[in-house]
Amino acid sequence: MSFHLATRKVIKEWTDYNEHMNMAYYVLIFDQAWETMLNKFHMGGSNAQINKRSTMVVDTRTTYDNEVKENDEVDVYCTFFDHDKKRLHLKCEMYEKKSKKLAATIESLSLYIDLDKRKVTEFEQDKIQIMDDFINKNKVSFNSENLVFSGKLKK
Repeated sequence: MSFHLATRKVIKEWTDYNEHMNMAYYVLIFDQAWETMLNKFHMGGSNAQINKRSTMVVDTRTTYDNEVKENDEVDVYCTFFDHDKKRLHLKCEMYEKKSKKLAATIESLSLYIDLDKRKVTEFEQDKIQIMDDFINKNKVSFNSENLVFSGKLKK
């Protein structure tokens, strides 16, 4: 595990007729946790409104490893992060808090978008510095094994 992003409690509305969390809500929890990272990099919702720059996910791979049920708590960790001039590559893992069992993973590739032009654009230098500082601080605990999108960055 690497950088802790969020803890969430599974609510009844997120469960399905199988009495476990529906797959859509795993993605919701990962997406909300990812917002923590975007805010850290000055690319979250409030910055997007002011600067008219944001990220948009273009590809994901999700695994569902163990079920979680209503009232279970889950922890989400960033286990890998990298970037190039226009892309973000992220992997997160979700663990059921009490048992410490891996519940799910998501790996994603996002593009940085100029919202006025609706086109891909390059990161500003200050954002690159913030991301590089984060990588340097956390890379010893990152796990780059079995990454699906590792060849997608253009460094």
